[in-house]
Amino acid sequence: MKRRSFLTTATLASAGLTTLLITGCTSSSKKDQEVAPANVIDTNFELEEETIASLREKLASGKYTSEQLVQLYLKRIETVDKNGAQLNSVIEINPDAIAIAVAMDKESKAGKSRGPLHGIPVLIKDNIDTADKMQTTAGSLAMVGNIASKDAFVVRKLREAGAIIIGKTNLSEWANFRSTQSSSGWSSRGGQTKNPYILDHNPCGSSAGSGAAVSANLCVVAIGTETDGSIVCPASVNGIVGIKPTVGLVSRSGIIPISKTQDTAGPMARTVTDAAILLGAIAAIDQDDAITLESNGKNHKDYTTFLDVNALEGKRIGVEKKPQGNNKYINALLDNAISVLKQQGAIIVEIDYIDKINAFGEAEFEVLQYEFKDGLNSYLAQANAKVKNLKEVIDFNNKNEDKAMPYFKQETLVSSNAKKGLEDKKYLEALNQSFEGSKRILDAVFKANNLDAITGITMGPACSIDVIYGDRWGGYSLTSPAAISGFPHITVPCGQAYDLPVGLSFFGTPYKEGELIGLGYAYEQASKKRFKPALKASFL
Repeated sequence: MKRRSFLTTATLASAGLTTLLITGCTSSSKKDQEVAPANVIDTNFELEEETIASLREKLASGKYTSEQLVQLYLKRIETVDKNGAQLNSVIEINPDAIAIAVAMDKESKAGKSRGPLHGIPVLIKDNIDTADKMQTTAGSLAMVGNIASKDAFVVRKLREAGAIIIGKTNLSEWANFRSTQSSSGWSSRGGQTKNPYILDHNPCGSSAGSGAAVSANLCVVAIGTETDGSIVCPASVNGIVGIKPTVGLVSRSGIIPISKTQDTAGPMARTVTDAAILLGAIAAIDQDDAITLESNGKNHKDYTTFLDVNALEGKRIGVEKKPQGNNKYINALLDNAISVLKQQGAIIVEIDYIDKINAFGEAEFEVLQYEFKDGLNSYLAQANAKVKNLKEVIDFNNKNEDKAMPYFKQETLVSSNAKKGLEDKKYLEALNQSFEGSKRILDAVFKANNLDAITGITMGPACSIDVIYGDRWGGYSLTSPAAISGFPHITVPCGQAYDLPVGLSFFGTPYKEGELIGLGYAYEQASKKRFKPALKASFL
């Protein structure tokens, strides 16, 4: 889940959800920024800005082996993430990564190829089970020692595709469903992840580590998870591409849950092409996750077939008529993006839907609390963790408050634990209002306007890190409509404000990932707005 700033206010019941969600903070326009010491920025990193295709070409030519690629990325992590900039995006290294790479090299020499991910190093979020020597902790000290007995389904698909999981990424603890005053990207086990553009700024959450690691070239692609914004927010503020699939396209089995209604895993990459490749590898029906049965006949093994520079031609793209905010720099980015869309043949249609979705904020939070308690208790009952239910997590944190809760507390865990079961009338009423209600509204908007997608600024630029008082975000966000309804969503870099990245969103109706990938790719190729992070020490 993303930074739960919509939970930080006592006026939740009277405020719209999107108004309170992660968006982007306004700040001084001062451009003179202190640059980090030279040893922080590894300008000679030979794999900088590589793609899956370019790495595959180098593997095929013999310039590199997979073992060498893994070694180079592990060195990069040590240099930039752990020392140097202390980006702190990787929470654990896979001790078997080199051995797996050697095995993939042997298969390649024998003429076997598992596909485009064969021999490619990837990172995954630390709420995804791996049946190896790595832990799965959701960043929580209460979960330390949890070694999964079985790979998550997405991990199994990655291994089948030949991907090499080189480590796990840090995240907002419990996917940012612990406190109303949390700092995105902070966990009691992993500490604070930083934004690779300006290190004293926030990487957004909860897939903070995955977003920062991809952006800083610690890997070529990574897996994140989202309940509401946790893929698209960190993708946006870290200057990369993120895809939040339709709920049901990608399995959630073996992933520490928040919400069975809204949870999904998804790809994070520096290019739309790489995100499409990764999505094709993990999208599949899983008998252990019944919702994936709905994707039968709607998923694709290869989403790169949708990559088309002319995909925007004739497409009807909705834009909320109400301004997302009043920051002239961010608004200028949206205006520029819309101009690009028009130049590529898109038809822009003004629509009115944001305030209607905002009204479901309180109901969504109610649903998430009920489903978090139910889902986590089920997960922990079968896990190899020392805590066996949510109540024991809360008790552990209370007993170890100085280490587990040095900055902010666990009021969201406590309020979730107080909920009844999923048969409770209050839960069912909230579910009908938030999930079903949002779908009805969006379906009507898409149908009435004959839309192919809706677009807008994904998030404003990152705010400063503040572990004491929590995140302070401004007024730009387009994470919730797709999240609350289960619809697919892609974000693509669209420029920068205050030397920080800003993303552009496209979201559509269920199982239209391919079409959205096409739109995102056409915009990406026409705009070319990805820029490498400089690892500046501070904004001022």
